[in-house]
Amino acid sequence: MADELELLRRANPVPSDDHRFQDRPLDQHAERRLNQLLHRGRSRHLRRWTWTLGTAAAVGVIVLTLMLSGSTTTPAVAAPRPLLIEAGSTPVPLDRLADRAAASDNVPRLRQGTHVQTWSLSLTSGPGARPPITLPEERVVRWEADGSHTELVVATDPRRPGRPVITDADPVPRTVEDGHVLSRLTYPPSWSDAPPQAQPPHDAKRLRAYLEEIDPVETLNTSRLLDAAAQLLDNWTLGPRENAALARILADAQGLRPAGAVTDRLGRQGQAYVYDDKAHFQRRMLILDPATGAVLGLEDTVTKDDPEYGLKAGDVMSYRAWMR
Repeated sequence: MADELELLRRANPVPSDDHRFQDRPLDQHAERRLNQLLHRGRSRHLRRWTWTLGTAAAVGVIVLTLMLSGSTTTPAVAAPRPLLIEAGSTPVPLDRLADRAAASDNVPRLRQGTHVQTWSLSLTSGPGARPPITLPEERVVRWEADGSHTELVVATDPRRPGRPVITDADPVPRTVEDGHVLSRLTYPPSWSDAPPQAQPPHDAKRLRAYLEEIDPVETLNTSRLLDAAAQLLDNWTLGPRENAALARILADAQGLRPAGAVTDRLGRQGQAYVYDDKAHFQRRMLILDPATGAVLGLEDTVTKDDPEYGLKAGDVMSYRAWMR
């Protein structure tokens, strides 16, 4: 029991000073983290995840190098390389995308729930540390009219159908079949008036206040704005008005610059916007649909070598691809 309590203390899935968890049921992210901790074996390695805001999620195309000399061999996977901006492409300002989003008539209305594919690196340090391992997952969350919802998480790499997929759902990383179900959870009816479960507004001023409430501990700088936007998209599939409001907020974000056209990890055409987070040695690339202004993906890339964790500048730490 002492070991389990220590795991919970270190993970701190429900901070005591976070107003979102006071006098309310836990949201699905806190419940999922608790469930993962209860069913995941213990590890003496230090594992550092780059899920933004301490949550789970990120998928894209990765270069798998499976070293499977036997059934008990731990697989090793090279970190994916960052997406490349198309040479000669013309960057599109975010305020122009906001206008396109507002005028878009082929985007369904706002709905609660999400469909996201994620890639992220699992890292260890110290004696016997393994190389970074890229973990691809797909998560589908659907809400019902009575306030209940389901969450399905599978191990899959859509660019390599039928190939083995590495998962860290067990004490030791291993390969599973493509489409292997990691978890299938059903949650009873619940409601919350706190972001990100509360319905997001569709005007820029109120939506910014909503995003600030997701993480009220510190000032909503550009990096935290991207984190909060990811949290929003992990809970809601936005409609045209919400897409436009979010694009207008991002257009005012300091240091987020248009970079040009890019093909995302699911083969979709997008416009890239880049922010250099010098404090954390990361390059963050946000990808938006050039026709509708919807956010397609978010990529975090290391900009400085970190020998302790086996990272090299240019390694992609995490990637999320949101779908409808």
